[in-house]
Amino acid sequence: MGGDEWRAIAQTHAARADALTAGRRARASRGETHPVDDFLFTYYSYKPAVLRRWHPGAGVELADADERAGWRWYRSNGYGGVVVDVDAFRADRGDLITAVFRLLRATSQRPAHFGCFGLHEWAMVYRDAAPRHDVPLRLSAAETDAVVEASELRCTHFDAYRFFTDAAVPRNHEPLSRDLQVAREQPGCLHAGMDLYKWAMKLGPVVPGELLLDAFALARDIRTLDMQASPYDLRNWGYEPVTIETVEGKTEYGRRQRAFSARASEIRAHLLARLDGVS
Repeated sequence: MGGDEWRAIAQTHAARADALTAGRRARASRGETHPVDDFLFTYYSYKPAVLRRWHPGAGVELADADERAGWRWYRSNGYGGVVVDVDAFRADRGDLITAVFRLLRATSQRPAHFGCFGLHEWAMVYRDAAPRHDVPLRLSAAETDAVVEASELRCTHFDAYRFFTDAAVPRNHEPLSRDLQVAREQPGCLHAGMDLYKWAMKLGPVVPGELLLDAFALARDIRTLDMQASPYDLRNWGYEPVTIETVEGKTEYGRRQRAFSARASEIRAHLLARLDGVS
């Protein structure tokens, strides 16, 4: 790829990343926080600046890119170009590559399950006097508990399940553990879709910049529904609730969940293709 071409792509990538992270950066400069958008930067712990750094992905030669020859996991190809050093990345991150490939492949091969209705957030406050987020509940504590008790908890994602209250844990349809993650993760789960951003970030230079930002944008959209369907009242932040305790709310949640699952499946397939090329 010629120098002018890849630099133009990198500039476009940085502009898109800046647009996606503008709110976070503005709030950080004012010392403010946001209960929805900030999650992607606090839970996943990646700074906006990391998203700006464009990578071409494995197997793409960059001409006139001497400055990248010193970047970690890059090397000169001996013909005046620079490429991602797949061998070095595999040597340093072989266990990660194997683990992520196993998880994503197993998830992609499993049928999608819907009908959880975002109740994981409700299970995280069930019979708990101190909710995880500093945001008011939109129902009373007793009403919130009643929604959980009238529902079936069908969470399949361990990193959501591990935040359930002690009282909520035995209400899930089955116990989950880190050891069972590969066996339980399924493509209908919104958190499995959100985590694609984490895996794309961890895979660093072997993932093309466009795919990374697509994963981030999906994670942000999923997080919005996640909190709209939660027991928290976010109307002061401009978010209308998805009232999953009603038939109408369940219908809306299911429709949006299926759309996110389709987007996630496409991104997951692209990541698997990239992993297959470096494993």
